[in-house]
Amino acid sequence: MKIIEHLLPTPDTAILWRNEQLYLLDQRLLPNKEVYLALDNLNEVAIAIRDMVVRGAPAIGISAAYGVAMGARTRFTVNSVSWKQNLYLDLENLARARPTAVNLFWALQRMKAVVAQLDDEQNPFFKLLAEAQAIHAEDVEANRCMGALGAALIDTPTEVITHCNAGALATGGYGTALGVIRAAYAAGNIIRVWADETRPWLQGSRLTAWELQKDGIPVTLQADAAAAMRMQNGNIGWIIVGADRIAANGDVANKIGTYQLAIAAHYHKVRVMVAAPISTVDLKTLHGTDIPIEERAPQELLGCNSQMIAPAGVAAWNPVFDITPAALVDALVTERGVVLAPNASKIAQLVNKGTGSI
Repeated sequence: MKIIEHLLPTPDTAILWRNEQLYLLDQRLLPNKEVYLALDNLNEVAIAIRDMVVRGAPAIGISAAYGVAMGARTRFTVNSVSWKQNLYLDLENLARARPTAVNLFWALQRMKAVVAQLDDEQNPFFKLLAEAQAIHAEDVEANRCMGALGAALIDTPTEVITHCNAGALATGGYGTALGVIRAAYAAGNIIRVWADETRPWLQGSRLTAWELQKDGIPVTLQADAAAAMRMQNGNIGWIIVGADRIAANGDVANKIGTYQLAIAAHYHKVRVMVAAPISTVDLKTLHGTDIPIEERAPQELLGCNSQMIAPAGVAAWNPVFDITPAALVDALVTERGVVLAPNASKIAQLVNKGTGSI
């Protein structure tokens, strides 16, 4: 990977394709440094996904799609006869980079479908690149649609809480949860956003606050544990979050801490909105308990910015996601429509029959 500092980062350009390379805004360095990494092969994309250079389910899927195109380019150049078989082995490595975000596997399946249609001796790069670019463009369009649909649910000026980052940085551009917030703010119906800091990677403080500040949207940072008191104090109309996977029954896998936020919201009669593309819905996973939950290194929780904050030898449990039961979700917003009080029947109807509110 090469560090590129002359590009000018904005929240809408976290993923770029230029000069036959993939450029990813290194989210590990935000907000203190705004630099891109230039990637030119599949293995570098897998490392970038695993090491949190890029994160957020849609953004992971988009990056993986570009990685497949570059992987095919490499394999075809090395051996134009057996490139397919070798590429399939590379895709297995890419799939292992993050186990919870279903968009990764969705994107890989979509790219595999293009690979299957190509002749064994046909240069695969350009068609696979076109498919990756289509996935990227479709995600941005979907986010804009979700933003409008979600904003329509916020009919009076209010303050909202968001958890983790589900903005342009986590997607192809504009954002899912932050797309709703952007659209609702433009309509005059969001007064302030309260952003949970989101331990241990601090996506709320490093990323969400960065995005909202750049857009001029009023944002106040709070500790994750302060959210319940914030609701108790009043003026919070919605909790708005994204998702990394949604089970067939409506259970939602999202950043660790979302579940306890939804429980507090239920107690305080604050509505919960989940905004995610339809590709995040996994009908093959029937219940949230079936979703694999990624656990990362204990050191991420025991330290901060390479500084240890716990005594040596203390154990740590570091699940990255939790499961919010569908019963705690008031609205699921996708580009195909809105599901109120989601359940298995409503989600199946949305996935299989098109658009609209259910």
